[in-house]
Amino acid sequence: MTDEIHPLAPHSLPFFLPGPDGSDVLLVVMGFFLVAVIFWIGVLYWKLHSLPERMAHKSQKLQFEFVCVLGLISLFTGIHAFWIAGLLLAMIDIPDFGTPLRSIAGSVERIADATPEPPEAELMEQQGAVKIPRTKVTSAES
Repeated sequence: MTDEIHPLAPHSLPFFLPGPDGSDVLLVVMGFFLVAVIFWIGVLYWKLHSLPERMAHKSQKLQFEFVCVLGLISLFTGIHAFWIAGLLLAMIDIPDFGTPLRSIAGSVERIADATPEPPEAELMEQQGAVKIPRTKVTSAES
């Protein structure tokens, strides 16, 4: 066989063809690119999946826990309706009924346990003390 190149054959091969030693540079580059893209899509998926939890993080503790549980159920079962429910729950601000009700309960408890106290003047007379009126001290007197 002769080592001569046919006159109609191209004298330089394109870069995407493997060399005579079997090294395929394009295959290696595309392999790294494919791994990077898969990793990037995975990170994007995890960021998107944790969106309801990040939105509900600033809300009440009970609402945050519900959203987290819905996200975990969605993750492990693959039922996306749970993720959508968690996203909707994270978007809604549930009114805080607990704080006013605790305040009302505390006030009612104080009213129920209250005993009538004598006014301060009667209390002082009972103890035999004399009430000394306070005078306002100004900066010129001091």
